[in-house]
Amino acid sequence: MGNIMDKRTRSGIWTAKYAFLNAAYYAGFCTIHAYAAVYLLAAGFTNTEVGILLALANVLSAIAQPVFAAFIDRRGILTNRRFVFASIISIASLVLILMFIPRYKPAVFIIYMLIYTIQFTYQPIVTALCFEYKNAGCDIFFGLARGLGSASFAVTSAFIGRLTESHGVKVLLIADLVIMALSFVSILIFRKPAVSPAPDEPDQAAVSRDVDKAHNNMWEFGKEYPAFMLLLVSTVCFFFAHNMINDFLIQIIRNLGGAETQLGYATFLAALLELPVMALITLLITKVSPNDMLIVSGVSFLIKTLILVFAVDMLALYVSQSFQMLAYAVFVPASAYYVSRNMKEMDQVKGQALVSSAITVGGVFSNLVCGRILDLFGIRVMLITGSVICSIGVVTVIIAMKKRNG
Repeated sequence: MGNIMDKRTRSGIWTAKYAFLNAAYYAGFCTIHAYAAVYLLAAGFTNTEVGILLALANVLSAIAQPVFAAFIDRRGILTNRRFVFASIISIASLVLILMFIPRYKPAVFIIYMLIYTIQFTYQPIVTALCFEYKNAGCDIFFGLARGLGSASFAVTSAFIGRLTESHGVKVLLIADLVIMALSFVSILIFRKPAVSPAPDEPDQAAVSRDVDKAHNNMWEFGKEYPAFMLLLVSTVCFFFAHNMINDFLIQIIRNLGGAETQLGYATFLAALLELPVMALITLLITKVSPNDMLIVSGVSFLIKTLILVFAVDMLALYVSQSFQMLAYAVFVPASAYYVSRNMKEMDQVKGQALVSSAITVGGVFSNLVCGRILDLFGIRVMLITGSVICSIGVVTVIIAMKKRNG
């Protein structure tokens, strides 16, 4: 009985530490990502310019993620934890600069683009940290911790929406600084023990670990994991639609008669529903394969987008946002477990980074295409475009997940 209690206590401590790290990260993700259009439109940017800025940021992060992951996989001086430290300090420094420079659009463009890029770039590293520590014997309840990150996003969004509407967009920069301070504390206390405890039970579902060779050549990587490469294609399609909705949600809401307060409610609803689903998936993962979960996720992304095509009021938008619990909330843990189960240990940071890169590539196309479509043709045409691309992703993920190999 004592050993069981000790195990549960260790699990609770590590899960709490990782949950704090996730909560801080996704609070920052909310203010930087979800409110990017709000901040930039207030700074005098057009929808097209916002799309270009976010597209460039996504391109930079899509390139940076696998590059830094390859360095981390080599087990040199750059580690997951050190990279998170550097990212937090960099974002805080750039936010301070943004607070004190005049509203000179080229400077705002470059600085905000860098902030957005760094925030995206260290996202897969936060995920990789969990599985690094789990492999070292630290028992972490990934789904619960990640779900609490979504809950943090939800709470942040609910408060920030009202504060921004009442006091202006400078609130976003102040919030960023506070959140980066919390992020610094969270990674400071998330330190692997000098002597890692041995895992109580080996992961029977995990593939055998090859610690000698990482597939850093993308051609070799693709040959080793062909189904995973198809998953990346479907991920691009899903997150074209997902980013289209997130990045231009304020315009969709205004088209339906809402404002920043409703933006806060909508993002709060979507993020809040992620918590129970992510926690439940961690329990279901031993019975339901990540492959099946990824198919469910893809179909849900499509339904979420299609509802908005026919939306006429805010109720329809809230119904659409509720599908976040089967779309994004399923995709995030399912893709993480898919990588963990189907890739060798020396490829796993890269695998997590490539999923995140595919997400950001989807954002690139979404930002470039959707901002322009929005300016030229309006909301409905933009949403139809997202639905068509998302449907391609659904077909691709079904083909990918029926393959036997990773």
